[in-house]
Amino acid sequence: MARYTGPKSRISRKFGEPILGFCKALQRKNYAPGIHGKGKKRKQSEYAVQLSEKQKAKYTYGVLERQFAKTFAEAARKQGITGEILLQLLESRLDNIVYRLGLAITRRAARQLVLHKHIEVNESIVNIPSYTVKPGELISVREKSKSLDTIETSLSTKGTKRMSWLEWDQTKMTGKYLNVPDRESIPENIKEQLIVELYSK
Repeated sequence: MARYTGPKSRISRKFGEPILGFCKALQRKNYAPGIHGKGKKRKQSEYAVQLSEKQKAKYTYGVLERQFAKTFAEAARKQGITGEILLQLLESRLDNIVYRLGLAITRRAARQLVLHKHIEVNESIVNIPSYTVKPGELISVREKSKSLDTIETSLSTKGTKRMSWLEWDQTKMTGKYLNVPDRESIPENIKEQLIVELYSK
């Protein structure tokens, strides 16, 4: 599957949640898209429910099929609860950390900041959105990019509300990844156990 570039409202309506950011259409049309979206819902099979949950996670974090499968395989190799580790790995992606720090309004915008070399990790430019940030590493805005309108707008919009596992210094425009978050600290409405069951078949 190629990276989705279509209307965000269609995906939000498909899952009934604004997973790609604020969605006006979801408030007006709180049902699935398409000519059968408003009709009576058919009962989904167990496989369909599990597949839908995986697709929701992929769209939420902006990850392609092969990347997602690779991340799941890495989670399965580690000791612990596979589903929780999967979400922790997704949360540790550089583009997600940039989004969580408030430097971008959406993960898609955060991905663009990383790709265009506006972000540094430990004072070195990293332009790989899937880069896994490790606890203790510093994420900062490149000196030349600190005055970007998109970054300033995002920071003023998000304010000081950030995750407990992240630290932000507004004066230096530098953040720190303090620790790997536990499941209770990850706000995404994803039933990771269904994804584990899907890959276990």
